Amino acid sequence: MANPKRTSLFSKTRVATALAALLMMPLAEADVLRIGVASAGGGDPVTFSGSSLGIVRNQQLLEKAFAGTDTEVQWFFFKGAGPAVNEALSNQQLDFAYEGDLPAVVGRSNGLDTKLLAAIGVRSNVYLAVPKGSEIKSVEDLKGKKVAVFRGTNAHLVSIKLLADHGMTERDLKVINLDSGSSQAALASKGVDAAFGGRELFKLRDQGLADIIFDNPDNNVRYTRQCALVVRGDYEKQHADNVQKVVNVLVDAARWESEASNRDAVLNEWAKTNEPLASLQADFGGLDLRDSASPLVDAFLRDSYQAVADQARDEKMIRRPVSVEGWFDTRYLDNALKAKGLEHYWTAYGADGKAANTATASSDKPANNGG
Repeated sequence: MANPKRTSLFSKTRVATALAALLMMPLAEADVLRIGVASAGGGDPVTFSGSSLGIVRNQQLLEKAFAGTDTEVQWFFFKGAGPAVNEALSNQQLDFAYEGDLPAVVGRSNGLDTKLLAAIGVRSNVYLAVPKGSEIKSVEDLKGKKVAVFRGTNAHLVSIKLLADHGMTERDLKVINLDSGSSQAALASKGVDAAFGGRELFKLRDQGLADIIFDNPDNNVRYTRQCALVVRGDYEKQHADNVQKVVNVLVDAARWESEASNRDAVLNEWAKTNEPLASLQADFGGLDLRDSASPLVDAFLRDSYQAVADQARDEKMIRRPVSVEGWFDTRYLDNALKAKGLEHYWTAYGADGKAANTATASSDKPANNGG
């Protein structure tokens, strides 16, 4: 006959052992898809403008695409812009990111394993503003002046190009490194003599606090900056289905943004950041949204990124040379365009940003620019 005390003791021991083993197991984490945005954003809920990915955020298109799955979509916004996004990617705190060309190049130079999946906001202008009533009327007048620049962002190299085309370098100025918000405050209080920035400067102009003395009147692509959707290398290898779904959603949003009949609706979506609608209208006034929204990885985008990489090396912003060869992974974009019948919806441009390119728009091969 079994000893009841011994049986009871044995059962309690087994239960205790099982509980201990259970407690020692790592807690299962929910499947999370984390997207970083190289902007502090604005509005409630926080969002951002100027990109089809901003439309995705506003209309919760990713959340809808992943509804009914175990995947939770999370958005993170970075006041420190691209450099802060790179740090988060390096620490594996993000899976995807919206960031500009220069920060992406710096990350690649430093060994950050990423893939560029699609364009998500190209041909963005950079402006030069001065306090209202300033005697500074041209780029040449900046010599010896205090000028605000957000170093390390995709606007930084554009400002260097503009200076070079007017016979100057940053050494001819008293450059002050300020983020976008601090730069606006300094400009309004006349704490700086001038500032390079984006469409946020139009708000100061319309408030009577600043004059914009350079606005790229000829829409010269040399003075524009580009952004792309970045995915962390390990995430792409482990979650190819999720990557495809994200790119599919992005292409849908880019198509909606590109339709001329939606232009007012697009600008109003972006104004949910609490940016003045007038600033958005001024910034995009001379730009066809179909070109700005195009997700294509064409010769223009590739050459733009390579030019940024080469200039960054020349300016000693990076130590090692960077090649874009193999960096763009267009398989997901190709799949999305084909599935949606959009292979020829957007114009693929040549390296000069003007001549139409007849080569495959998103193929990861050197494009034939003709002539």
